[in-house]
Amino acid sequence: MKEPPKLTDRVALSRNRQRALQSGAHQGAGFLHAAMIADVQERLNEVNRTFTDPVIVTDFPHFWQKALPQATIVPDEDVLSLDRSRHDLVIHAMSLHWANDPLGQLVQCRLALRPDGLFIAQFLGGRTLQQLRACLAHAEASITGGVSPRVLPMAEIRDLGDLLHRAGFAMPVADSTLQTVLYGSPYALLGDLRAMGETNALAGRLRHPTRRSIVTEAMALYASTYGDADGRVPASFEIISLTGWAPDESQPKALRPGSAQQRLADALNAQERRLPDEG
Repeated sequence: MKEPPKLTDRVALSRNRQRALQSGAHQGAGFLHAAMIADVQERLNEVNRTFTDPVIVTDFPHFWQKALPQATIVPDEDVLSLDRSRHDLVIHAMSLHWANDPLGQLVQCRLALRPDGLFIAQFLGGRTLQQLRACLAHAEASITGGVSPRVLPMAEIRDLGDLLHRAGFAMPVADSTLQTVLYGSPYALLGDLRAMGETNALAGRLRHPTRRSIVTEAMALYASTYGDADGRVPASFEIISLTGWAPDESQPKALRPGSAQQRLADALNAQERRLPDEG
């Protein structure tokens, strides 16, 4: 059977991430990891459970190891280095938006959990870089008459709860927050994206450098459309959070239809009135 086309060039993605790590500039662009780590820690505090065998899927271990020093770290790959039923907590950190098979990644994480183990994913969503996307598309279309793949198409929050359910998780929850960051110029944003390892790694990307005229036009449009009086420009980053549990008999379950032990009218202390028969 022919494999479906891949969205992400994993070799290019790894190269982008390694370049960011080796440059040291990633430390200054770690605000997204910091926000995700703070959110994960808040969720773990709400669960109020001690996890003894956590594992984190990430290619940026230095950020996450500080937050959970007892956790095992595995790299972000198409096939994850996870043992079946080994962990009571799996965190998929800042990587799922690059997955060629998001459902497959979720299934692998669910299988790595013990019964009643917790899964948390933090990654970028569809509203990320909406200003940059618009400006690049407009600039390229006006200069070349077309638009090439430049910015990763990211998942929408409305689709992700169903994805968790399909992966076999119990009590699935998907939510998101939108962070807006001010940059001194659009070029400063591009520098941050390189420092994050979040530059173009699409399999369908152009294999030659972008025309300078396209970048210049896009940056000028960005500044004129979104810039403030001081020349600063906003950039939106949508952080999506997924949580789910490996199924277990101890978890609460919805009642079967017709199994209620008390009538709703009695519970509400309301007078019941029959509707007239039709026809």
